[in-house]
Amino acid sequence: MLNLQNLEFAVQISSSLCADKVLDKLNQNGISKSDVQICYKTGTVIVKSDLPSSLILNAIEKSGYKAVLKGYGSSNYDVNLGAAVAMLCNSTGHSDSGINGVVRFIQLNENECLVDGTIDGLSPGKHGIHIYECGDLSNGCENIGEHLNFGQTLHGNQTDDPNNRHTGDLGNITANEEGRAIFYFKDKLINVSNLIGRSIGITEHEDDCGRTRINKSEIDGNSGKNT
Repeated sequence: MLNLQNLEFAVQISSSLCADKVLDKLNQNGISKSDVQICYKTGTVIVKSDLPSSLILNAIEKSGYKAVLKGYGSSNYDVNLGAAVAMLCNSTGHSDSGINGVVRFIQLNENECLVDGTIDGLSPGKHGIHIYECGDLSNGCENIGEHLNFGQTLHGNQTDDPNNRHTGDLGNITANEEGRAIFYFKDKLINVSNLIGRSIGITEHEDDCGRTRINKSEIDGNSGKNT
């Protein structure tokens, strides 16, 4: 079964002509016109899709109008399994090196959570991404604890069996030459209900996901400090 989400964007449009341009760009990116609702009077665009929000936003902005993601949820209005948003840097996060972005979590069903994010300011290449025990950023990343680990297991990869990974192990994200990482995947171990009061960290190095078995591989994948 395909899990579609309703994504709501605030777009700087003011006429039906503007709305038609946005609709055409979305259609060119494989989004059916029947899955798009546009109200130019309120500057609202709602898209029903399983695509990453960042790709849809880019498609909208190719029409020449600035857009901001306001929120999203299940396309099934009878189901509300929860959602969470983590801001990196900005006024609610922390970064020692100017990194900023957002990570969103949507609980699709009892066994699947959608993880969708865009992070800017990274060095090109791979960086580990993890959920940590605590959300205390009063002293930077010093008080966020260890990787969230309900099963008391060794460190692993996001795609590993639950007995071979921490609950908060989300593998690596890859930044392009401009320092932007866009990611979108589903996880069968994390649950939105367990994310309140936690934090998300991006590490300075690639996470070896416990594969090398040397140094701190079985603890944090030798991925270094949070940036």
